[in-house]
Amino acid sequence: MKMIEKLGLAALHRMDPETAHGLSIKALKAGLVPLPGPVTSPRLRTRVAGLDLPNPVGLAAGFDKNAEALAPLARAGFGFIEVGAATPRPQPGNPRPRLFRLTEDRAAINRFGFNNQGMEAIATRLAKRPRDAVIGLNLGANKDSTDRPGDFARVLAHCAAHLDFATVNVSSPNTEKLRDLQGRAALTALLSGVIETRDALARPIPVFLKIAPDLNEAEIADIAAVARDTGVDAVIATNTTLSREGLLSAHKGEAGGLSGAPLFDKSTRVLARLSALTEGTIPLIGVGGIGNAEQAYAKIRAGASAVQFYTAMVYGGVALAAEIARGLDALLARDGFASVTEAVGTKREDWL
Repeated sequence: MKMIEKLGLAALHRMDPETAHGLSIKALKAGLVPLPGPVTSPRLRTRVAGLDLPNPVGLAAGFDKNAEALAPLARAGFGFIEVGAATPRPQPGNPRPRLFRLTEDRAAINRFGFNNQGMEAIATRLAKRPRDAVIGLNLGANKDSTDRPGDFARVLAHCAAHLDFATVNVSSPNTEKLRDLQGRAALTALLSGVIETRDALARPIPVFLKIAPDLNEAEIADIAAVARDTGVDAVIATNTTLSREGLLSAHKGEAGGLSGAPLFDKSTRVLARLSALTEGTIPLIGVGGIGNAEQAYAKIRAGASAVQFYTAMVYGGVALAAEIARGLDALLARDGFASVTEAVGTKREDWL
């Protein structure tokens, strides 16, 4: 991390977290953040769900909710970018404060509640996206919707022309009863509707499913079966957790989803279990607690074909994307892997 970014992070950490986040987006748009450009190598290049990625290190949804900083993020070293979540209509989300830094735990708690400017504003920005990047959108449902499953399909239909992939997000803990859609019958119906919408597009795109880490063995097995049966192109494991085990910060009692370092083991166990159940038939994207190249590598060896992170940037800055990608390249070389694909799942049993 360059000195200018260290100073910027120090200044941001003296502010309210949500205000600081908004300023970080503005700084990216204004060109105030040093960016390395694309990071790639023959080892890092990989193909996931039909997408050719320069490297397997992605930006998780939630950082750029409204697709405001696509061009600079495309130059930040990420192999792919996920923006959103987007809902059909704009919504303010939950009352502030709704984002909390847990500095002692290298973590964060948020209860945003899908605050976003709505699919029309987001689609307008996506239409001007850089074409040399891989960009996806996290699909959401309005809090007051009477047809939440239909909301996902509506956002997909409206925005798909500007996307490389879309993610069905039924795993946020901050919209009441949203996680109920992870049940086998409800999830099958929802995904079937989204896949049907996708298949009718002029240019069909991959559809991913993002799941929660707070699932028992039977629920993970149900999700694996539904993913196979509906033809989902990849599963993202996992979203934030409701667990507060082992936290030190004074903010540990805040309601919302916990992300960051404490989530690493829990999310990686879910990832490995899903990998064992799907036996490599569905690509998995590992998310949760990644803060360095070693942890990204551990997710890949547990069964992930690619990884995503977000919260670690609160503590390590945007420079972390390139650092993790380059470090991952070195780790693959150290262990004799000629590609990311060769390493996928090679240490899965350690997590089962």
